[in-house]
Amino acid sequence: MKCGVVVFPGSNCDHDVYHVLKHTLGQEVLFLWHGDTSVQGCELVVLPGGFSYGDYLRAGAMAVHSPIMAAVRELADNGGRVLGICNGFQILLEAGMLSGAMRRNQSLRFECRDLFLKVERHDLPFTSGYRSGQVLRMPIAHAEGCYIDTGGALDELERNRRVVFRYVDPEGGEASGENATKWNVNGSARAIAGVCNDAGNVLGMMPHPERCADQLFGNDDGLAVLASAVGMAADPKGAVA
Repeated sequence: MKCGVVVFPGSNCDHDVYHVLKHTLGQEVLFLWHGDTSVQGCELVVLPGGFSYGDYLRAGAMAVHSPIMAAVRELADNGGRVLGICNGFQILLEAGMLSGAMRRNQSLRFECRDLFLKVERHDLPFTSGYRSGQVLRMPIAHAEGCYIDTGGALDELERNRRVVFRYVDPEGGEASGENATKWNVNGSARAIAGVCNDAGNVLGMMPHPERCADQLFGNDDGLAVLASAVGMAADPKGAVA
């Protein structure tokens, strides 16, 4: 599959995503500059983590006005796959390509640590390599990762099965009550860690799958996100088949 990784001023996970797609999964990959007006035939576009435009105003608020974003939106509207990771998720929210918004973590601090996610849907292009209900360990690294929306909008999100990943404890229990502060450190509404659009071809997630895609780092739980996105089979532990 031809894949594109968008580079904004301030992106810092672009080469990580490129490495996994190119060198681990063997795909054709190119960098797309924020000033480009075309995705150059890419079937999958990834908006990587970082601090686009320094995260001035709000995280992702300036990146949505980059020329490349019109092409990314057109790709999604035509059924192409778009994955936003961390800052990329924030950009998709600012662009209105996903519903909801982000505010600062409840700790009011930058949080960088491993957390646990429950796979709510395994029938998406990005999650076919997982089992429904599977618990994954992935790192987060952000200051604005508290996902919010109105109560009614969250109910609709749940009804339409657009919650893809949810923060849980290591055993898969709800990150609520006494567990909330420890395992849902952002304070995200309903412990939401990732959502998709109605069509399922656009996914935004705060944790970083590209940072846990190789056992060289002691964890490859994130590999199946990118392997699934390019149509490669992966076993439930994330190893490419």
